[in-house]
Amino acid sequence: MIPSNKKILVIVPAFNECGNIGRTVAEIRRWAPDVDILVIDDGSRDDTVQEAQQAGGMVVSLPFNLGIGAAVQTGFQYAQRHQYDIAVQVDGDGQHDASFLEKIIEPIRRDEVDMVVGSRFLEKSGGFQSSFSRRVGINFFVHLINVLTGVKVNDPTSGFRAYNKKMIALFSEYYPHDFPEPEAIVVAQQIGARIVEISVVMRAREAGNSSIRYFKTLYYMVKVTLAILLHMIRQRRGRV
Repeated sequence: MIPSNKKILVIVPAFNECGNIGRTVAEIRRWAPDVDILVIDDGSRDDTVQEAQQAGGMVVSLPFNLGIGAAVQTGFQYAQRHQYDIAVQVDGDGQHDASFLEKIIEPIRRDEVDMVVGSRFLEKSGGFQSSFSRRVGINFFVHLINVLTGVKVNDPTSGFRAYNKKMIALFSEYYPHDFPEPEAIVVAQQIGARIVEISVVMRAREAGNSSIRYFKTLYYMVKVTLAILLHMIRQRRGRV
C-alpha cells in the first residue's frame, strides 16, 4: 500500500486510448487507492474522455492534439498549482504495470532521489521488451546520454517515472515536446537532479497503436538527438 503522508498525483497522458485508458485508471486505483489520477486528454477523437471518467479519473482536455510533451507538462502544471509532493507519469496505453507504483515512488518518498525511471532492462524479469527497431533507438539514446552527460540510464524512453517537488517545479516551467523522455533526463541532469532507475515489468499494449511506428524510428532518433544537442547549446550559452 502506498503511504498516504504525501500528496501524490498520477499523470496519465492519453491520445485516442479508448480500450486502454479505463483499464489503466482502474488498475492504478486498485494498487494506489489514495492517489489522485489525472488523465490529460490530448485532443482524442474517440471515447477516451468518457472511459477515463467512468473509471474514476479526473480529466483535463487539451483543445487539440499538442503531443506527449505538452500533455505531460500540463500534468506537471496541475501538480505544481495544487501543491503535490510527488508526481508519477504513467502511459495511458496499459503498458505500465501499476503494481510497481509503490516501488518507484518509495525512493522519492524517502527523499533519496529527485527522479525515478522505471526500467524494463535492468533485470531479466520478462515482460514486454519492445520491438527490435525500438530497442535499436533505445540503445542509441543510452549511449548518447551517457557520452553527453556521464549519466547512464538503461531505459531512457521509458515513460514510467516518479518525481519530487523540485522536478515538478522544473518540468511545469519547461518540458520537452514531441518524444520528450530522453531529453527530460538531460534537462534533469543539468540541474544536478538525483536520478535512479528501478526495475519494472512492462506489457505490450492491448488496443490501439503506438505514436512511434517502425517507419518513424530513424526520424525519431534524429529529431530527439537534435533537440538534446540544441538544449545543451542553449544552456551553455546561458551560462556564458
